[in-house]
Amino acid sequence: MAKFQSFSIALLVCVIVSNHIVVDANISKNMAITWGNSRSKIEGDSLQLVLDQSTGSGAKSKRDFLFGSFEALIKLVPGDSAGVVTAYYLSSTGSAHDEIDYEFLGNVSGQPYTIHTNIFTQGVGNREQQFRLWFDPTTDFHNYTIHWNPNAVVWYIDGIPIRVFRNYEKQRIGFPNKQGMRVYTSLWNADDWATQGGRVKTNWANAPFTASFRHFRPRACYWNGVASISQCAAKSPANWWTSPAYAQLSAPQLAKLNEIQQNYMIYDYCKDTKRFNGQMPPECYRRQF
Repeated sequence: MAKFQSFSIALLVCVIVSNHIVVDANISKNMAITWGNSRSKIEGDSLQLVLDQSTGSGAKSKRDFLFGSFEALIKLVPGDSAGVVTAYYLSSTGSAHDEIDYEFLGNVSGQPYTIHTNIFTQGVGNREQQFRLWFDPTTDFHNYTIHWNPNAVVWYIDGIPIRVFRNYEKQRIGFPNKQGMRVYTSLWNADDWATQGGRVKTNWANAPFTASFRHFRPRACYWNGVASISQCAAKSPANWWTSPAYAQLSAPQLAKLNEIQQNYMIYDYCKDTKRFNGQMPPECYRRQF
């Protein structure tokens, strides 16, 4: 398993050191349901989100963070999940917000889920990459991790990197490093776009739809206001994410990343020349990994 995953070592308590958090407490201590379906619930280390025709549901972390690693075990909606979206993401607030996304787009029975990833800086997104999953994400829990440090954002599935977005701020390319973000999860109806461009609608006869979460583990720096911008980025033993070991992927990780992108990527905004009329975003000309 990738070294970014090695920190999921079971502890019995939540240990707080300075402005950093090392968590292995249950979900009920780290997250709260914030909207939606009354059948959604948190019990110990388990979160269940529910969607029916009346409403979806969502939860968020109780703290904001700047840099670190955010992992959760997720089991997606089984069966005919067309039109249904399960989201797991980091976000700040406001019109100039930062955001790092995982969205899982449901499909008709027997068809693979689509993994939709995106990143926003100062309110600007349009940096989508999409993948087909190489396993059934509805029969068991799988680990989805966002690793975020001053050098890059890396998306992992079961310890395998699938995408990297590097920091080219010195070249005037936006990077999320000045706003604290919370972790959000949600389950909602998006049948106007989610499945085959909105052609396949949600089958409400299959409701209620349920997505399950376990083992939410932020190992990250607390956001305590603007002072955290320098504190959380400082190179120190406490800020483990700033270690040179986490500055770039290892050779085996790069090999896995290339394999996933070659075999399972179905959309890359950097290859969509029609969308941008040939004026590609500047990061598309930069090495990402």
